[in-house]
Amino acid sequence: MSDRVYLDWNATTPLRPEAVEAMAAAWRLPGNPSSVHAEGRQARRLVEDARAAVAEAGGAVPRNVVFTSSGTEANALALSPGLHRGTGAPAQRLLVSAVEHASVLAGGRFSADATAKITVTRDGVVDLDHLRRLLVEGPPALVSIMAANNETGALQPVREVAEIVHAAGSLLHVDAIQAFGKISFNISSIGADLATLSAHKIGGPKGVGALVLAEGVSGLEPLLRGGGQELGRRAGTENVAGIAGFGAAVRAAMAAREAESARVQDLRNRLERGLRQSEGLAVFSEDVPRLPNTTLFTAPGLKAETAVIGFDLAGVAVSSGSACSSGKVQPSHVLQAMGIAEQFAQGAVRLSLGWSTSEADIDRCLEAWRKLSSTLLKGSDETRLERF
Repeated sequence: MSDRVYLDWNATTPLRPEAVEAMAAAWRLPGNPSSVHAEGRQARRLVEDARAAVAEAGGAVPRNVVFTSSGTEANALALSPGLHRGTGAPAQRLLVSAVEHASVLAGGRFSADATAKITVTRDGVVDLDHLRRLLVEGPPALVSIMAANNETGALQPVREVAEIVHAAGSLLHVDAIQAFGKISFNISSIGADLATLSAHKIGGPKGVGALVLAEGVSGLEPLLRGGGQELGRRAGTENVAGIAGFGAAVRAAMAAREAESARVQDLRNRLERGLRQSEGLAVFSEDVPRLPNTTLFTAPGLKAETAVIGFDLAGVAVSSGSACSSGKVQPSHVLQAMGIAEQFAQGAVRLSLGWSTSEADIDRCLEAWRKLSSTLLKGSDETRLERF
């Protein structure tokens, strides 16, 4: 499918060549990483090398990296009542922003009556005053805030959130799945107590994630019990090939991150300049810091499902929102939380770029949009969105 343009990198990324090579080598090894013989030690070495790569990239120590089957599992594992730092009081309730991924909004192992949502601004940024009010209304909490939104790309003020959370004697979990590998991320420097990552968002394989803990955090209860894998925090034989691919992807992503982020942001800006030639078109969260690769836009009269199909027929892969919500008719919960009217939210189309995106890809996307918009927006009785 080399004649197609792939602009859905926030849903998943192509495998990096380094990950493919690492996985192929791992598949040839027969050993179980829990075995003590030479074959087992070879497999264990691959797992631990990858753990070290993830830890270094995330600003943690290797023993505090727990491999999981996905980012969703990592989030569910992180959202555990009873977590605490040092001798501090354990978390008894969960506070999550209203724009979190569905796996966080599900609440992990917290009961519904022990969970509350933090509101966000019109730009999709967490309302810090509301967070402060919620924190003083009850016992210590686990607060879960994503570093970057998967739909709008909006970045959250994680460091400021951490200061507020810790001043209240609570803990902070950061879903860094979209941010990791695209912008600078360090669990220690931002003050997070836990962070979650996913391999397939940075060029690794699908089906591998990780939970990263800061030093001094304890009380984590495993979701899966059985063997003593992952220091007793996640039972089950490790996915050696997948983990090896994760480690290789992390190393490749970190080596190129700064240069690639700048290059991709230039491409995104080129894309948005072209899109804005359509009358009334608006980009969500454009007035706040965003991921360098993400554009979520809408236009008067646009229907996202129709636009996605039109782009696809033109050879361009885009999304109408998060991949986990594709196929659903209702508007994005992220845009609803931002207070976006349904007639605008239902037209939201997401374009997300990556390391192999080229100027030619952007130009082809814009050419497809010019043809589509002349049909899809024709006859609309609205010409402006009035800032939604």
